[in-house]
Amino acid sequence: MWTRRQFLSRSSLALFGTASAGLAFSGDSGESRPALPDGSAAKGMVNTESDDAIKRGLEYLNKNRNTRDQFLYGSFGTGNYAGNVAVTSLGALAFMAAGHQPNRGSYGHIVTDALRFVLAQDRDPRYKGFLHYPAGTPFGPMYGHGFGTLFLAEVSGMVHEPDLRKKTNDTLHAAVKLILDSQNAEGGWRYTPASREADISVTICQIMALRAARNAGVFVPKPQVDRCVEYVKNCQDRREGWFRYMAQGGPGEKDAFGRTAAGVVALNTAGIYDGPEVERGLGYLLEKRSPRRPGFRSDQPDMYYYYGHYYAVQAMWTAGGEYWKKWFPGIRDELVRAQLQDGSWADPQISPHYGTAMACIILQMPNNYLPIMQK
Repeated sequence: MWTRRQFLSRSSLALFGTASAGLAFSGDSGESRPALPDGSAAKGMVNTESDDAIKRGLEYLNKNRNTRDQFLYGSFGTGNYAGNVAVTSLGALAFMAAGHQPNRGSYGHIVTDALRFVLAQDRDPRYKGFLHYPAGTPFGPMYGHGFGTLFLAEVSGMVHEPDLRKKTNDTLHAAVKLILDSQNAEGGWRYTPASREADISVTICQIMALRAARNAGVFVPKPQVDRCVEYVKNCQDRREGWFRYMAQGGPGEKDAFGRTAAGVVALNTAGIYDGPEVERGLGYLLEKRSPRRPGFRSDQPDMYYYYGHYYAVQAMWTAGGEYWKKWFPGIRDELVRAQLQDGSWADPQISPHYGTAMACIILQMPNNYLPIMQK
C-alpha cells in the first residue's frame, strides 16, 4: 500500500493534459468552487474498528474474486452478476481507495486484473467503447458502462505498462464518446445506449464517469454537461428536496434516499457545490435519512442501502462541516456492526462482492485517495 503522498503523486499523472481539454464543468475555473474538507475532516474518522473492517473486507474480496474461469479472470460478482462490469469496477475501486495501484501495493495485481477484464468487454460490434459483459448483466448495461468508464478514468494515469496504458487510454476515449452519443433529448441517460428515456439512477453514473474522464484530460463538451444539470434539477421535488426517479415522475418519496443522494452528487460532479437544489437535497438526507435514525437500515432494501450510502457519503464529504461530522460516524459504525464473520457485507439482491466493495469504499472516504473525490 502507498502513502497518500505517494498515491497522489502517481495519480496526478491522470491530470496531464487537463489544461488543454477546455472547461466543461461549472466551477472548473476555480472562481466559485469552495474548498473541500481538509485533512482535519478526516482526522480520527477511520478508527481502529473501521480500519480492521476495511482490511477484512479487502481480504474477502481478494480471496473470493473470480480466478477459476478464464473468461471471468480478475472480475468480481457472483451468480447472475458474475463478471458484471459495475461490480468489477467497484471492487477495483475499493482497493484503490486503500492506496493500491496497478501492480503497486500488496493488492496492486488485483487492480490490474480487474482493469484487463473491463477492457476486454469492449467487444460489442454495434457500439465501440461499450463496456458490457452480457452474461453478468441481468439488466441496465449502462450502469456497468458508467462505472467501468469511471474506473478507467480513475486508473488511467496510474498504469505504467506501455501497452496496457495505451489500451486504457484508447478505450477510455471510446467509452466517453459512447456516453456523449447516448445522452437523450432530456439531457440524461437510461439503461441502454439507444434509449429515448432517462432516469436519475443511470444519469449519475454517466455524469460521474464524464467528470472523472475530464479530470484525466478527456474533452467533455460543456453544453452536454449543462443539459445533464438541467435534467437532474428537473427531477427534484422543489418543496421537500428529494429527487424523483425520472423527471416525469416514478416512485415517490418513500424510496427517495438513494435517488436524492445521487442527485446531489450529480450536481456536485457537474461543479455545482451550493445553491437551492444542493441545499434542499442535503437537508432532506440529513433530516430524514440519517444513518443515526433508529431502524434506518431495516427499512432500506440492501441494493438501495449500499447504493444510497455510496453517494450520500460523497455528498456529505463534499459539503463538509457539520454535514460530514454528523453523517460519517453514523454510517461508519453501522457498517462495522453489519460486517459478517467472513469479512463480507451481505447483499442478496446483487452479490456480496457488490455489498463488500461498496462498504469498503464508503468506510475509506476519509482516505481521499480516489481522484474523483478530490474535485
